[in-house]
Amino acid sequence: MPGSGAPLSRPTVGFLLAHPAHFIALGFGAGLSPIAPGTAGTLWAWLAFLVLQLWLTPLQLAIVVGLALPVGWWASTVTARHLHILDPGQIVWDEVAAFWIVLWLVLPAGLLAQAIAFGLFRFFDAVKPGPVGWADALFHGVDPQGDRHAWTKAGFGIMLDDLVAAFCTLLVIALWTALV
Repeated sequence: MPGSGAPLSRPTVGFLLAHPAHFIALGFGAGLSPIAPGTAGTLWAWLAFLVLQLWLTPLQLAIVVGLALPVGWWASTVTARHLHILDPGQIVWDEVAAFWIVLWLVLPAGLLAQAIAFGLFRFFDAVKPGPVGWADALFHGVDPQGDRHAWTKAGFGIMLDDLVAAFCTLLVIALWTALV
């Protein structure tokens, strides 16, 4: 069972299905992508949001997005602890929740605007310039052996840099909209 032992080199389908938190944190399997799991998670988020908006009202979408944050914190905390890694790249729920915020605020926008939002978000999340890098580094020095709250901090830290990346994405879009 996950939770004790050495870090897993790479989560498997068995790990994904072993606990509901794993299933959520690994983006329903998107995080298992061997190539760019964060991008795979963001693409999954985009598709899932477009499907959700067919059935949900804007208020219901806001509730889903709002619930995605605490659920993501919990799922990321549990999954990171079970993987024995403070910020595993295969956890992609942070991308999902953060990109849902972006989409919730920019839609109804055309496909080109959505693609630009996707590109901006991926840029900020991958390159981690300025405030995104600061948010990412906040919890990387946490020692899981010496800090009994390390795993709780890890879940928050996993989510935080993507939320800052979403904010930066929205800021660029807002500035562009104001200038054009």
